[in-house]
Amino acid sequence: MRPLLACAFHSSVLRSGGAGGDSAAPGSTVPFLLADIGEGITECEITQWFVKEGDAISQFEKICEVQSDKAAVEISSRFDGTITKLHYKIGDMAKVGAPLIDIKLDGDAPADAAESTPAAASAQPTAAPAAPSTPSAPAASSPTPSTAHSAASSDRVVFATPAVRRIAREHSIDLRQVPATGKGDRILKEDVLRFIETGGKVAAPSTTTTPTTSTPSVTSPAAPTPAAGDELRALTTIQKAMFKSMSKSLTIPHFGYSDELRLDAIMKVRDAVNRSVKAAPKGTYPFSKVSYMPFFIKSFSLALQQFPLLNSQLVLDASLPADQAVSSAKLLYRTRHNVSIAMDTPAGLIVPNIKDVQSKSIFDIAADLHRLQEAGKKGAIPAADLKDGTITLSNIGAIGGTYMGPVVVTSEVCIAALGKTQRLPRYKNDESTELEPHHIMPVSFSADHRVVDGASVARFVQVWKQYLENPMAMLAAMK
Repeated sequence: MRPLLACAFHSSVLRSGGAGGDSAAPGSTVPFLLADIGEGITECEITQWFVKEGDAISQFEKICEVQSDKAAVEISSRFDGTITKLHYKIGDMAKVGAPLIDIKLDGDAPADAAESTPAAASAQPTAAPAAPSTPSAPAASSPTPSTAHSAASSDRVVFATPAVRRIAREHSIDLRQVPATGKGDRILKEDVLRFIETGGKVAAPSTTTTPTTSTPSVTSPAAPTPAAGDELRALTTIQKAMFKSMSKSLTIPHFGYSDELRLDAIMKVRDAVNRSVKAAPKGTYPFSKVSYMPFFIKSFSLALQQFPLLNSQLVLDASLPADQAVSSAKLLYRTRHNVSIAMDTPAGLIVPNIKDVQSKSIFDIAADLHRLQEAGKKGAIPAADLKDGTITLSNIGAIGGTYMGPVVVTSEVCIAALGKTQRLPRYKNDESTELEPHHIMPVSFSADHRVVDGASVARFVQVWKQYLENPMAMLAAMK
């Protein structure tokens, strides 16, 4: 039961655009806006530009790569034209709905293209790129080699994998300054490590120049002082997202529930299913075998049909104080079972979901999981797979451990975590004193105690347990 491990995720190529408006005339300049990526994301970090000012660009050509809370996304052009301005530098945080670039059009813009209106202008970032020198500026002396290198590097398009970018961010390195040795001018991990070893790491700002008359520090006295060899690192984008989402989640009053499942029966069913998969003509299925997760997910959905509360969402009026919110609180009972699967990745925790499990077969779910696994290896999980989850199932046991205390996200009311499966002795039945070996998997649940009680979770788990321990009951419940 290995987890579907994935690399830092990219969505499939996303197209950005603007608000409504009439078609712009050929030769006019329009701002190209960062579209809403969903899931409440309001800003993204610019991690790579594929273009520079003055470049010609065509529809569907890549403009830049941005890193959101949940995924790295490549933005492509909707227009043919010439880029007249980049509104951000690498490392800047781009606001959703604000212009990424300005494009001088070769032809008419689509009817929904953004126009150069005051509203669009007001959405631009406050930190603008450095202004170009004016004709009246005095002629500069010949640049030194170091300044010439900096000037050249500032326009350099960087090609590097998300893992290499993560190392660079952790060591405060501008990848535009790192010599590339990979094919196609790609920066390799070895290039970054060599850059660090040779003293290329950006030094922290000196504190010795701080005037003695400066404003007293407001840092808490309890702030740690790094010792020799310690390194102070900024949070990664995904860590920042986890910081915010978990801070909100821990305002939810949680309760936990644990149990254990005997998997002997479902293991036999899985073996039989995989024999049929192996015997099928080549190409019948996109996968070579079915893991245990599709059985867990489908049985989870079947149990949810009897306990729709656990698939609901608590809707509160954010404009009301906490003590008054209960008067307007509602529960959204969702018919779709979009089961989220927590995945451990080099960039952090990513949680895509399998859509509409209630209407899918074991093979359908296995195909979706296989697709996510393969997309994760390429860093290409679509953003749509990260949206609209209704309940979460985390397979932490594939790494290790038995029981845990998972944290409910604010858009759900229940989360489950699967522990490590072990072959353990258990009594044959409640009346017997005879021991026999069983494959035991511990499970842990957390739920929002504002709307869910322990009895509901306990009853749900007993139904889920029945389906897995008696697969014929699961087969009979399928439609």
